[in-house]
Amino acid sequence: MKVPFNPLYPDFLNLNSLLSAEQLLVTQTVREFVTKELAPHISSYFRNEEFPQSIIPKLGELGLLGANLSGYGLPAMDNIAYGLLLKELERIDSGLRSFASVQGGLVMFPIHRYGSEEQKTTWLPRLARGSSVGCFGLTEADGGSDPGAMKTTAELSANQWLLNGSKMWITNGSIADIAVVWAQTTEGIRGFLVPLATPGVSVKKMSGKLSMRASITSELYFDRVSLPHSALLPKSDGLKSALSCLTQARYGIAWGVLGAAEACFGEATNYVKDRILFGEPLAGKQLIQRKLAIMLSRLTQGQLLALRVGQLKNNDELQFDQVSLAKQNNCELALDIARNCRDILGANGIMDEYVVMRHLCNLETVITYEGTNDIHLLIIGAAITGRNAF
Repeated sequence: MKVPFNPLYPDFLNLNSLLSAEQLLVTQTVREFVTKELAPHISSYFRNEEFPQSIIPKLGELGLLGANLSGYGLPAMDNIAYGLLLKELERIDSGLRSFASVQGGLVMFPIHRYGSEEQKTTWLPRLARGSSVGCFGLTEADGGSDPGAMKTTAELSANQWLLNGSKMWITNGSIADIAVVWAQTTEGIRGFLVPLATPGVSVKKMSGKLSMRASITSELYFDRVSLPHSALLPKSDGLKSALSCLTQARYGIAWGVLGAAEACFGEATNYVKDRILFGEPLAGKQLIQRKLAIMLSRLTQGQLLALRVGQLKNNDELQFDQVSLAKQNNCELALDIARNCRDILGANGIMDEYVVMRHLCNLETVITYEGTNDIHLLIIGAAITGRNAF
């Protein structure tokens, strides 16, 4: 039997029928939570350049932080359910998904994979509960798409590390308790756990953003910061360890941006049903129907792609270049959908009582961070040709 089409939650190929009971429950639980707790206030948070910190422990109570990690009291959620929860967060705002993505994929994941047993038992339960917040320090002002050129250093002396340098564009930085910081050492790039209350650490919140305004972005500075030897993530080994964390987060982005795209598509579709122009609803116009049909087609392709990479990840078969394909494709389609929906809404599309302009502005950042659109195309290009074009 054909399932009635709901433009607010578009599922044209009835992909929900492929989901498990747990995956459907996760979707419904997170959807109800964000609709009640966040949707009514997100425009105000965005307008005031404020992140809703009060939701952090609630995210922890629901088991949404580091949800696809196991052990240490963590939920061990399957990766498709994890992707679906991130999609529901980003349906409200990219800043919300970004918080959860950084906490789980860029902070908890490296501790889980590269940390000592003491680091894991100390930090993973706190981060999962939301009683502590983490951030990820890789990007530098002069680094961008070349993180291997980082200038931050850590020198080992008398059984302690001396950390010097700075990091930029750090999500959660100004509200974080702990940072996973990557630095050059005599043995190559290594990861460190740095409590941000450590003497010599200073944090500056970045303001004036026209995108991701409901997300905290900061600069981190390290001036002769003394760290015990135990601050080192002992299993971290070179830049590939740092990039493996980005692969985790990019996977989440590939799911998350579908939520933003679906929110824009649903709003535009319902808008044209009620908007009367030249005596009849816009929904009956060929140009409008063509735009909606193309958007739905691309959105459905993105849903299929996310589902497939989720299956591969569940089977421990997912490769980093496949994640690049998903991140690049889904970010690009989400941004295109947001732009087309803004166009359909006309002048109303720039007002924050509608969601499209906020999502459009956010997606301009999401398509750039954690690997720009062009960088991911080059990663895919290298997989096709066997030649690195960086």
